[in-house]
Amino acid sequence: MFRGQFTYSVDSKNRISIPAKLRKHISAEANDTFVMTQGTATCIDLYPLDQWQQFEQKLLSLNPFKPNEAKFIRMISQYATEDTLDSQSRLLIPQNLLQYAKIEKDVLILGALKKIELWDPIVYSEYLSQSPETYEQIAAEVMAS
Repeated sequence: MFRGQFTYSVDSKNRISIPAKLRKHISAEANDTFVMTQGTATCIDLYPLDQWQQFEQKLLSLNPFKPNEAKFIRMISQYATEDTLDSQSRLLIPQNLLQYAKIEKDVLILGALKKIELWDPIVYSEYLSQSPETYEQIAAEVMAS
């Protein structure tokens, strides 16, 4: 499981290094390959290939004749792209995903259990401050059962 946060930079070729503390949790089945796509917030979701394949099974169970399910399939699939870590543990991030997430230079890399999220640090700070509920209130709500 991926956890923790790290601040790195995007290099001039749009590559991002994946921290060693996160890389150690990539399963052998993923073969150092990630699928990246737009997140449901203003971020980029990185899924190790094996986790993406599990996620795709959920997508395949959606009904493409229900408008919202079809739209979700289209939206998540249109930006999905695959890349394998290079010899320096970097991934090439497509320009359209960087623009979507408003990432220019600095990138906040968050471990989010089965995936990794890439955020612009300012956008992430704004995202956190927009919630009218405190961490304690959110925890009480989602962990109640």
